[in-house]
Amino acid sequence: MKYGLQFRDVFAAWEAFLDGVIVTLVLSCSAMVGGLVIGIACAAARVYGPDILRRVVVAYVEVIRNTPLLVQLFLIFFGLPSLGIRLDGMTAAIITLVINLGAYTTEIVRAGLEAVPRSQVEAGVSLGLSSLQVFRYVVLFPALKAMVPALASQFVLLLLATSIVSQISVPELFHAASIVQSRTFRDFEVYTVIGALYLALALLFRGVFAVLYQWAFARR
Repeated sequence: MKYGLQFRDVFAAWEAFLDGVIVTLVLSCSAMVGGLVIGIACAAARVYGPDILRRVVVAYVEVIRNTPLLVQLFLIFFGLPSLGIRLDGMTAAIITLVINLGAYTTEIVRAGLEAVPRSQVEAGVSLGLSSLQVFRYVVLFPALKAMVPALASQFVLLLLATSIVSQISVPELFHAASIVQSRTFRDFEVYTVIGALYLALALLFRGVFAVLYQWAFARR
């Protein structure tokens, strides 16, 4: 049996794909910002904080990194209502992605912070800088330079992982593709198109991160 490729009906649903791409970008960018903030805070707490705070951060990282993202998503979207906390799909998706990315980012940032020579930190202290000033002006910049490639890769993985939130009917790209597939019954064509779109988004993100790295670090 021969299968004839027909992309006409699939391309006719371009508005649905565009809406899905926009939601995917919103999810990704929101999670990247939130995850980076959590990662920097938790990494700083683990490297410079008191013992009890370090233990809390380690527990958070281990729990998140060793449980499936889908379970985390379902726990927040379906589990929290049992405690009286109800969230819409978009909010639950962003919170889940931020928490998940924050754990992975914590380890990346921690490795970057620990890569900064101790002598630089001691030099900052000898100049009379406070702990916060040492972290901000002496540690953070060289640490970021070392960790940007790993962060970029983790952010791209997050972008691709946003497809999982279609399980709670968040109208991102994969969810839009499922709707188009159910209307056109062109499975191969639909998933070929969204595969190409995810690839394009991933390459776009990598290009943006490369430009940002060149602008922020390579010329200094």
